[in-house]
Amino acid sequence: MTLLTFRFAPSPNGELHLGHAYSALLNQRMAARAGGRLLLRIEDIDITRCTPEFEAGIFHDLKWLGLDWQEPVRRQSEHFAEYKAVLDRLIAEELVYPAFMSRGEIRAFIAETGKRGRDWPRDPDGVPLYPPLDKALPMKERKRRIAENAPFAWRLDVEAAMARMPGALSWIEFTDETMAATHTVEATPQAWGDAIVARRDIPTSYHLAVVVDDALQQVSHVVRGQDLYAATGVQRLLQELLRLPPPRYFHHRLVLGPDGRKLSKSLRDTSLAALRQAGMSPQDIRRLIGL
Repeated sequence: MTLLTFRFAPSPNGELHLGHAYSALLNQRMAARAGGRLLLRIEDIDITRCTPEFEAGIFHDLKWLGLDWQEPVRRQSEHFAEYKAVLDRLIAEELVYPAFMSRGEIRAFIAETGKRGRDWPRDPDGVPLYPPLDKALPMKERKRRIAENAPFAWRLDVEAAMARMPGALSWIEFTDETMAATHTVEATPQAWGDAIVARRDIPTSYHLAVVVDDALQQVSHVVRGQDLYAATGVQRLLQELLRLPPPRYFHHRLVLGPDGRKLSKSLRDTSLAALRQAGMSPQDIRRLIGL
């Protein structure tokens, strides 16, 4: 019988807050109930924002909460060569293309489109989809720009990728933490347009790294926040293109702030470290988040 595997995968680009505590402890509880194992992954591909200090804080906070995980801890920044090998496969199969447009150029293109009376489509996060201009660039022009060190990102050609799919794309979502019931969800990666899968200086992105890691670590169940529900479609497409086994998914509720919005590291919402320094115990944290 295959051992069920769960994972908690924070990014060390800020301090953990109550939302992270909920996700981490829920993963631990579900793994324990299933007789499975829990992994800890440090998602630190953003080398400009992730720091050793924040990573040390993650370990401190999780140990304080009473979280246990199986060693070794996987750090994404130590595996860029693996991600590059996968990216090279996508390049060789002409499923990605170099995208050179700056944010200013994208805004100008969309503004011009708006003058012609057309609303430009946006992804589930509200970000305008990437314009299709770079896909039409001749190969000679692409190579020239790359040789001249023009900034670019590798984007997934979703239209070409979907044309490779033999049938409908979907994933299995379990409906609650008991894992007793599941339903099939139709994946719509087209909603995101041509998503970024790597950058010039970093040979991966969140989407690419997470599907590679989940497959390599034999993750069977992905338990994460509802804010990542829509992104699952892009990841399922990548899994199919790369012939990687898909896990099952559970997108849990979010812990919201007093104003009703999702907690955020970037907005400096109250951290676990600050709550600990204010005298709260791990049991207090569990009560606050409903566990």
